[in-house]
Amino acid sequence: MTSPEKIALQLKAIKQELVWLILLAAAGLIGFKIVFYNESLLVLARIVASLIWLFVLPGFAILYYWHEKLEFAERLIAAVPLSTVLVAIPSYYLGLLGLHIAYHGVLLPLAVIAVGIVLLYRKK
Repeated sequence: MTSPEKIALQLKAIKQELVWLILLAAAGLIGFKIVFYNESLLVLARIVASLIWLFVLPGFAILYYWHEKLEFAERLIAAVPLSTVLVAIPSYYLGLLGLHIAYHGVLLPLAVIAVGIVLLYRKK
């Protein structure tokens, strides 16, 4: 298989998994709306998006390195504790170094996702 064909298949797989993640977010939003029925939908969408940003996407990006060996559900389940570790521990030490906590929620997940992308491209 040539390289452009391989890239096209990989992009198709990434799009399919993105659809599954969006469906997961929608299910989470519905669940939150049922539990917190007095809250506005926009507030709940923000909460669900932030939970996915902090506790799913960083670990999922790192675990995509093993996408041939691990199924989507396995990577999704393992992504939550991995994301927690990969965001919480550096957050503690960056706080000790003086980085204001307001930046941790944006910078750390973004950095971990970037590392996952670099790992994926180095694998090829």
